[in-house]
Amino acid sequence: MDIGVVGAGSWGTALARLLALKGHKVTMYSAIASEIDMLKEFHEQKEKLPGVILPDDMVFTTDLAMAVSGKEMIVLAVPSPFTRSSAKSMRDHVDKGGLIVSVAKGIEDETFHTLSEIIKEEIPQSEVVVLCGPTHAEEVGKDMPTAIVAGSKNEALARKVQDAFMCDTFRVYTSDDPYGMELGGALKNVIALAAGIADGLGFGDNTKAALITRGIHEVARLGVACGGRRETFEGLTGIGDLIVTCASMHSRNRRAGILIGQGKSADEAMNEVKQVVEGVYSARAAAHLARKHDIDMPIIEQVNSILFEGKDPSDALSELMRRDKKSEN
Repeated sequence: MDIGVVGAGSWGTALARLLALKGHKVTMYSAIASEIDMLKEFHEQKEKLPGVILPDDMVFTTDLAMAVSGKEMIVLAVPSPFTRSSAKSMRDHVDKGGLIVSVAKGIEDETFHTLSEIIKEEIPQSEVVVLCGPTHAEEVGKDMPTAIVAGSKNEALARKVQDAFMCDTFRVYTSDDPYGMELGGALKNVIALAAGIADGLGFGDNTKAALITRGIHEVARLGVACGGRRETFEGLTGIGDLIVTCASMHSRNRRAGILIGQGKSADEAMNEVKQVVEGVYSARAAAHLARKHDIDMPIIEQVNSILFEGKDPSDALSELMRRDKKSEN
């Protein structure tokens, strides 16, 4: 299969390598010339995925048309805040019925649209499949066993993506609930910020377990209210993705949260992490959706207060603990 990968960060690079090793013809695109020069010279994303060597037959380019035109599948792997601008640039190069695989996670801040909705708005002639789950690029790049989900209302398209990616170390399931998958993938980043903040404050496993468990409860309640299915949030793209993002130092959201818990602002934390912290961008959208559907989401509310209102993280956690008594379910 002839495949274009748009975005040469850690995740795009890990997926491009996997596809190339499966025998697909892979062309990687980045708008950053120095990034493409590095990939051409070293066949390694030295800044974002060091130590992972890419196959010799991969092609690297700054020519978007070359990476997208006539491709049987396009993997859109730019960070979520750049999904709309990237899709807009791709529009004239995508064939009618062209298959785009959306692999980033997030909700657009101003429109509150998921990434697949954005892609369909900007490239209406395309078909979109969502690919997400508990997956760190650093581990996929080292061929560590991983499970993920391809989601589409069109079962044939989901299976096409499943077939393209699945191998001995990368197990791909299918789902017909892509919207629920995207909500789970975006909202868990906000909970991961909270988990990181708790770590930064010096709290332990009890606190982490409480945040993960109550966090998936919040995410599932909102996701179902928005039209997702509950079982989606109980699976890989819900609780699975939340666990890996809250528990691992590979997680940029957790690392940013740790820095915020230690007293840094959100901007300072993102600058130190040196990657897009997508939970910061999704937090406001999550709070808006909660208000729209009248869903109580205390953890996400407190994260928003910390990020955008300057609330002290210790005060936020204290307020969570002092909420009115209630039954767990």
